[in-house]
Amino acid sequence: MRMIARLTGLMAIVMGLPVAAQDGLEIIGKPVDKLLGFQPPVTELARDVQWLDDMVLWVIVAITLLVTALLAYVIVRYNQKANPNPSSFTHNSPLEVAWTVVPIVVLVFIGAFSLPVLFKQQEIPEGDIHIKVTGYQWYWGYEYTDHEFGFDSFMIGEGQVLNDEVEAELIAAGYSRDEFLLATDTSVVVPVNKVVVMDVTGADVIHSWTIPAFGVKQDAVPGRIAQLWFKAEKEGVYFGQCSELCGKSHAYMPITVKVVSQEVYDAWLAGAIDEYAGTPLDFQVAASK
Repeated sequence: MRMIARLTGLMAIVMGLPVAAQDGLEIIGKPVDKLLGFQPPVTELARDVQWLDDMVLWVIVAITLLVTALLAYVIVRYNQKANPNPSSFTHNSPLEVAWTVVPIVVLVFIGAFSLPVLFKQQEIPEGDIHIKVTGYQWYWGYEYTDHEFGFDSFMIGEGQVLNDEVEAELIAAGYSRDEFLLATDTSVVVPVNKVVVMDVTGADVIHSWTIPAFGVKQDAVPGRIAQLWFKAEKEGVYFGQCSELCGKSHAYMPITVKVVSQEVYDAWLAGAIDEYAGTPLDFQVAASK
């Protein structure tokens, strides 16, 4: 199954079918060396998650500064030189009430903002596009269930160092050497401003499908179907990685998603149906013998 799928992917690169959906697209969702922070958010979910992270960070900063100030005050005010005769009380009821109530208030405040974000992620809307995602050791399988076709997605240059041959494969697929370890031979292609619902599962061990710029991450658990959704608002190329330790090649099963216009998506879809329709079922039957 694996070898046939890889040959199909290589043929697709040569024929230019998946690459056609990449022409003119900006690479947006990509990690950048020596930079900190999140990737640019291109979904409502990603903006909510990043805003929540910033808010919680400011709460943490405020608490840290308060505790540091209190410690500094105690050190200066109650050291042996400033306070040679220490107090002998055993408790302070107002203080004990305060350090119990204040953390509760802080947690309720954080929860009031975090729970709506969580519910928005978990309440799956009606999808315009439905894709089944299956994690394998160590690649991803995608099925466009609305149109009954699918394909497997492997890292370009899997198991190799970045040499001239791998760079040529990257260039043939429309990438550069900078996308080594990120780019795949086939990509998920979706239209812009459409709700995409994904059914996520695993075929062997637990994997995790994530695209940081979309604000989505979902474990792929064998024997279970989980769901995620996103609505990308900007055309471009976005990368992710398997985010659950799944074996020796865990670091080499990247994710590539291309968000394109509706017209480009329709053209890609017509070619993809012709190229891939029926492939996953045939492979699975052959592999089970």
